[in-house]
Amino acid sequence: MAESDSAPSENPEASTESSGVAVLDRAFALLGAFGQDDDALSLAELSRRTGLYKSTVLRLLAALEHGGFVRRLPDGQYAIGPAPLRLATIYQRSFHVGPIVEPLLKQLSSDTGETASFYVRHGEARIAIHRWEPARSVRAAVAVGQQYALHQGASGKVLCAFSSDLRERFAAIRERGWGVSYGEREPDTASVAAPVFAIDGRVQGAIAVSGPRVRLSPPRRC
Repeated sequence: MAESDSAPSENPEASTESSGVAVLDRAFALLGAFGQDDDALSLAELSRRTGLYKSTVLRLLAALEHGGFVRRLPDGQYAIGPAPLRLATIYQRSFHVGPIVEPLLKQLSSDTGETASFYVRHGEARIAIHRWEPARSVRAAVAVGQQYALHQGASGKVLCAFSSDLRERFAAIRERGWGVSYGEREPDTASVAAPVFAIDGRVQGAIAVSGPRVRLSPPRRC
């Protein structure tokens, strides 16, 4: 008899797949189900977001909890555990830019009164690995570790322009050495970014200043 708690999108035949790759894919799907604003999720919500049976989710959660990747809260909901934080710290440190970039971001944020961030490219996405925010209440929100679209935002366009993407649309950015964005990721925000190069000339990342569009307009202010 089929399980009554199944999510309709799951393929029952695929549920019997026992290969290590399939198990890992499902475990990663569970971790990926947590959004930037999700402090905790219920078993039912995890099942709904992943399309997996609740029984499958429970088995995977037990393994992830044992490894420190998730933790079960007193109310029965699940939250991210400490293991991803340790791995994130290792990932961040692997770029060897923190001691140099962080003081620059702090100074940029202080000088401009806006959010200053350092982005790296990850495939077809960009990730902020360092960030400094101003004290003001209205500011651009940039989440460290969050993947953002590569072809939206000033930092994404800069990363494209100074890497292997030589399309004509980025020629102007390469020529002047910096890029701007008005309302591309969020309608009310704007940003300006410039590349950061390694000692061998390869682009290492992009430093960006972002804030409310009303404060960063007109373009000459950027």
